[in-house]
Order: sequence, then C-alpha cells, then structure tokens
Amino acid sequence: MSPILLPCRKDFEREVLWKTKPQTVHRTGGGPIHRWRKRYAGMEVCDVRELKRLREENARLKKLVAERDLEVEVMKEIQATKW
Repeated sequence: MSPILLPCRKDFEREVLWKTKPQTVHRTGGGPIHRWRKRYAGMEVCDVRELKRLREENARLKKLVAERDLEVEVMKEIQATKW
C-alpha cells in the first residue's frame, strides 16, 4: 500500500468506526489529548518550555542524589567490614 494512502485509510477506518460503533470509541476514557489539555490548560508556550526544562533538571538532580546515596551506603558497608 502506498505511504500516501495509508493515513487516509486510517482516517477512513476511524470515521467508519465512529459512525458504526460509537460506544467503543467513547469507552477509552481520558486519552492522551484530554490529559494534555488538563495538564497544560491556560499555559503559554514559554511556560510549557520552562516546565519541561524544570522537569528535566529535577530528573537530573534526583539521579545525582540517588548516586550519592548509593555511594554513602557503599562507604558504610566498607567501613563496617574493616572493623
């Protein structure tokens, strides 16, 4: 099948499914678009970028803290086995 026609076919199948079985479409409940709208409602683009940057920084800092805690535990075990 042609790559150009593939998205059209998916849209057609979605439309047919929507018209024939609406209950199956509605039972998905709170899909990604709804979650995205709920999470970012009322935010400007710059606010979303800042939020993304802060989340990345937070993940990096959490990783650093976890590594430090692991090093402390290893040092405690080494210290306990020396005596």
